[in-house]
Amino acid sequence: MTTTTTAAASRSTSKWTYKDFTWALSLFGTAVGAGVLFLPIKAGAGGFWPLVILALIAAPMTWFAHKSLARFVLSAKNPEADITDTVEEHFGKTGANLITFAYFFAIYPIVLIYGVGITNTVDSFLVNQMGMESIPRWLLSGCLIAAMTCGVVFGKELMLKATSAMVYPLVFILLALSLYLIPDWNTSMMSVSPDWGSMPSVIWLAIPIIVFSFNHSPIISQFSKEQRRVYGEDAVKKTDMITGGAAMMLMGFVMFFVFSVVLSLSPEQLAIAQEQNISVLSYLANVHESPLISILGPVVAFAAITSSYFGHFLGAHEGLVGLGKSRSKAPVSMIEKASLLFIVITTWIVAIINPSILGMIETMGAPMIAAILFLMPVFAMKKVPAMAKYKTSAPVQIFTAICGIAAITSVIYGAF
Repeated sequence: MTTTTTAAASRSTSKWTYKDFTWALSLFGTAVGAGVLFLPIKAGAGGFWPLVILALIAAPMTWFAHKSLARFVLSAKNPEADITDTVEEHFGKTGANLITFAYFFAIYPIVLIYGVGITNTVDSFLVNQMGMESIPRWLLSGCLIAAMTCGVVFGKELMLKATSAMVYPLVFILLALSLYLIPDWNTSMMSVSPDWGSMPSVIWLAIPIIVFSFNHSPIISQFSKEQRRVYGEDAVKKTDMITGGAAMMLMGFVMFFVFSVVLSLSPEQLAIAQEQNISVLSYLANVHESPLISILGPVVAFAAITSSYFGHFLGAHEGLVGLGKSRSKAPVSMIEKASLLFIVITTWIVAIINPSILGMIETMGAPMIAAILFLMPVFAMKKVPAMAKYKTSAPVQIFTAICGIAAITSVIYGAF
């Protein structure tokens, strides 16, 4: 890179460009998935005032964690290194295997969650909107999971394009629904007197669903590599800025959706939605008189879960194949087929069993994400010399570590 180019790149790191905005949208779109559809149920369960506090801490905890992970990727010697390469460079092969294992178990439970979610969404739609009898659960879940998996296996490129294209209409429709629900806002949530003594534990127990719903770590590796390619040593300024923009967009849009839904329902209705194990949009479709919501709600829920399933299925499959190759001498094609079969069959079994989706998010999805996203970069800042110049300030490190520990310990506490 010439001196002129470097100077130009340095100047451009301090201002927003159209490309920065598209990257912020990509980070935002990665986070907006099916988790957002279950967020109002859990976040609103503790009442209005804990929800306000959760909204205030959601943006900083999201930004601090993702900018720290981006800095971790930037700390690699090789400009083309992804997160796995960076882990291997800093922590050796054992550390890389450990993180690969943890990353697989951060993504794989999400595939299981979507298997349950898609089955319940379609079943609720057929029964409540179409007036049909329930299809036997084993058959309905089997057909849906097989159809989505075939889409991934036989039309991977088409599916990736379709899911990328689906994100923005999905975001627009959720925003439109948020505005549409404003006339239904009521004070039932605010009329519940807050129990200030139990509020810290209510917020603590809700942190895992915030971690899950705002997580866009799967794209951080490619995002950081691209900023480093364009801006070189100045890439850290740009990754900080773009991850901050994405966090503010998530805060504004997602929390507006959460507040709009929570204020349009009563605490009892949110409890019923959780008991029925359906997304908040499916529940709204069942109780709302508007034909628009009764049709649009399940369609949006179906689109959100399907688009999330494709991306997470690919990630889980690649992770399992990677683990298989490191521990087996079997042909790669055999490992790929066995991995595919394992994920499909286990997803089908879990969909038939129909465990609590929120329970799965809290106990299986969020802890591993928190370990990789919140704790690993902070640990690296303390232990890895290459991370010295990428350290965030001490208050940011402490806040990020506390949020990560809270997400993991709340799951342990909730289990007892």
